[in-house]
Amino acid sequence: MMATFKMAAGAALLSLMALPVLAAHAPGADVQAIERGRYLATAGDCIACHSVPGGKPMAGGLALATPLGAIVATNITPSKTHGIGNYTLAQFSDAVRRGVRADGAHLYPAMPYTAYAKVTDDDTAALYAYFMHGVAAVDTAPAKQTDLPFPLNIRLSMAGWNLLFLDTKPFVADASKSMEWNRGAYLAQGLAHCSTCHTPRNALMAEQLSQELGGADLGTWHAPNISSDSNSGIGSWSQQELADYLRTGRAAHRGQAAGPMAEAIEHSLKHLSDADLNAIAHYLKSVPAVRDAADTKPVTQWGQAGDDLRAIRGVPLPPNLNRMSGAQLYDAQCASCHQARGEGSFDGSLPPLFHNSVTGRSNSNNLVMAILDGVERQDGGSGHLMPAFRQTLSDEQIVTLGNYVQKMYGNPAVKVTAEQVTTLRNGGAPSNLVGLVRAGIVVGVLMLLALLVCWRGRRRKAV
Repeated sequence: MMATFKMAAGAALLSLMALPVLAAHAPGADVQAIERGRYLATAGDCIACHSVPGGKPMAGGLALATPLGAIVATNITPSKTHGIGNYTLAQFSDAVRRGVRADGAHLYPAMPYTAYAKVTDDDTAALYAYFMHGVAAVDTAPAKQTDLPFPLNIRLSMAGWNLLFLDTKPFVADASKSMEWNRGAYLAQGLAHCSTCHTPRNALMAEQLSQELGGADLGTWHAPNISSDSNSGIGSWSQQELADYLRTGRAAHRGQAAGPMAEAIEHSLKHLSDADLNAIAHYLKSVPAVRDAADTKPVTQWGQAGDDLRAIRGVPLPPNLNRMSGAQLYDAQCASCHQARGEGSFDGSLPPLFHNSVTGRSNSNNLVMAILDGVERQDGGSGHLMPAFRQTLSDEQIVTLGNYVQKMYGNPAVKVTAEQVTTLRNGGAPSNLVGLVRAGIVVGVLMLLALLVCWRGRRRKAV
């Protein structure tokens, strides 16, 4: 099976002409290993987190928003002063697959080492070759450092978390499955780290494997259910539709990528070979189904074309624009692109609002976020597929517009609330993990004190 992985990765190198070369190969370097490592690093989407817009590749500095606070990505160029240039292969492997830096400090799982633990030894060595010889060294440190609240700022606490939740065993091929399934499973579970975003997490921020790929909130955006369920997930999608979506961010009458998924497609997935994208799609369609009880039919089958123009024809706008009706807001802000009846653009570049997973899901966060922040173009063009209305519409207007869109074109039982819009505009709901950990420390201290008092009492009686 390892040979299969190497063959697939080797074939995928044909697509590498589209990827940027970040550094000249060092004399005597293993060019084939470097190029394979480049492809694998692209599959892992390393550049998305470890680079800032307009900055130097892999130099770090990007603040990754989490419910616990911002985690700042580090410099992973081969700089010997501020990067990983002094790392041995073993130290590199420990960082990537165990979450432990060369100095022994633990990484936070915003770095998806829990998924990268699946990467094989050979592919880890190829990644090492690429980062050491295919990336340009940047001899500067990020302007900011990670500074989480106590006690999470004590990195050693992650050692206990790892004992509970880190599976360090690399991927093992399933002999009962096809080569395509195994390749897809290897990529999806490992470098593509699908479950990192699409699997809900427990109170300790660990993935709930019983709900694997069942959907999860990512601060503001919602990573939808991508299990094989026909209603909530991608069970009704064909493998080709899913592979095309992974490549382009679009699937007709299904949905379109936005937010973090759009970034993953732009930086990573669209650069993968057709064989690898089809393998990932093949594997995803086999993942055990997870269904949300609210999804009484496939999320892409809700709604139909329609309008409410009669209700607003000849009706003046209210003096207080926050009192505009949903039909008025839609006509003013949306109809010029999505058309009066929600059919989408005539050239097909903008999707219809009905039979669309964004309006059909039981979670309306992505509809709100698309209105707030817009949708970036993912087909190599410039500009946006949809502009942001964060500065244009008030929370009250977004609630009214969102509920109009849901009622007219999506699942009418799904609502947009004022609290939801305010929370998403401000960056999402905070986690209670810090409070839980602090409470756990207090309880632990009290228990130790109680044991100490009990021990001293028994000792006095013995005397």
